[in-house]
This record gives sequence, C-alpha cells and structure tokens, in this order.
Amino acid sequence: MPIQRVSSKWDKTKVLLRNKQVAQYIPHTLKYSQDTLIDMLKDNALVYIKPDIGTYGNGVMCVERLPEQASGENVSPERYSLHYGTHSEEFDSLKNLHRSVVSRTQNKLFLIQKGIPKLKYNDRAFDFRVLTQKTPSGNWETTGIVARVGAKNKITTNYHGGGGMVKMMDEVLSVHASRSQINVLERQLYALGEDTARQLQKEYPKLKEIGLDIAISKDLHPWILEVNTLPAIFPFKKFVKNKDIYRRIERYAIAYGRIQGSRKRSRKAKV
Repeated sequence: MPIQRVSSKWDKTKVLLRNKQVAQYIPHTLKYSQDTLIDMLKDNALVYIKPDIGTYGNGVMCVERLPEQASGENVSPERYSLHYGTHSEEFDSLKNLHRSVVSRTQNKLFLIQKGIPKLKYNDRAFDFRVLTQKTPSGNWETTGIVARVGAKNKITTNYHGGGGMVKMMDEVLSVHASRSQINVLERQLYALGEDTARQLQKEYPKLKEIGLDIAISKDLHPWILEVNTLPAIFPFKKFVKNKDIYRRIERYAIAYGRIQGSRKRSRKAKV
C-alpha cells in the first residue's frame, strides 16, 4: 500500500484546525492577499508569508511592522520591513509592500501566518523537527526530536541551503529553561506529534509518517509552523548520538515501506 503524501500546507492546516486540542498550537493562518496582509499586520508586528507548496524554506518571506519614526514635525506612521533569504527591504506603505510580495509569489497560492518570535541559540533562531511514525502494530508514536538552528541572518531554519545546524533539544534550550521545564516540553512535543498524526489520518488514512516543524515562543509554548508528510530521517541517523533512536525509526520505516530492508533510501526527503 503506497504511503500518502500531502503537499498543500493549506489543506493540512484546515484539517488540523478541526481539532480543538491541536488547533491551540497553530498560529493564525490565512491565504495570502492584500486584505489578509492588512488584517494580520493590524494585530501582529511579525508575519510570515510562505508558499502553499514548497520545500526547504524556499520562497518564505517575513514582514515586520516597524515602530513609528519622528523627524522634526514629520512622523511616518507606516514602515514595514520585508525579509527574504538574507535580504531585506523597507516600505512606507502596505500597498508598496504588497506589490513587492506579489512580484515574488508569481501568482501562486501563498499563505500568511502570525509570526512567532523564535528562541535563539548563539544568536541564531531555531525550531524543532518532531518525527512521528506509524508503528508495525498500527499506532502512532513520536520517535525523535531534533533542533534545527538557522544560519545567521536567515529567516528559515532548514538544514538544506547552507549555514544551518542540527542540535539536540537540551543544547538549544539549556539557556532558556530549567531541566524540569525541558522535560515537560519534551513530553508535550511527543504527545503533540501523535495528536497531530491522528487528526490528519482522519482525512488522509494512508499516512504513515509526519514531521512537525515547531517553534517555541518565549513562554515555552509550542507552535506548529507546518507539517511535512515526507519527513527526512537522516538527521536522526547522522546527528543523534543514541543509535537506538535511529534503529527504531528505521525499523518502523521498513515496516511501512518507506525504506527497503537493505536500508536504501526510497525517496529524497524534506528537512
């Protein structure tokens, strides 16, 4: 039986929002338009704009609403900064900002999402990849968590594209939380991965694995940025010192057909 993959971030978001337990971990997300840009920036100083279908953080932009600047009698009430890759531009109106965004979307569907100011590790933003898999007995189990640390001055944390790093949960959280707080958050992420998988399976019954990208806000609240249905498993082999973790991941992946018993990778995956 083939493993089901779902490319559309919007389709997955709609399914997850039907579950009140999971919905509390999803930042406000809408289809991008000039109207949704205006509405989102009224209530949020930071928003992210991302392609509905895309990988490795390609095409992701973020917008910051900048504080008013006064110079003599002149006050500029509207100032916005648009970031993409390692570049940024400033605009003095939403109209001009929107025009610049549209020039990069190329008439494709993009989403706009409330920005979560991420915690930092050595002055670099990070988030977590939570891997959840179907077990041979048919249950969902979260099998691993790694932290993805972004390159300096980049708005995404993907390992691909140069400059990113993969770290362990304890490493990146040690300056932000106590040991007991980290333990609580870890249990929360394990449960969230399984709750998310069960909810998605209601709409997509042939799912076998998911990878959640989760940002942590300053109050240690987890936020699901997106869910991948073809998650990379190589970081768990390459970076996790406890080899029992990868052996379990691999055993489950072989059981549901992601990789062959010869341990050859079946498809290129996302991280």
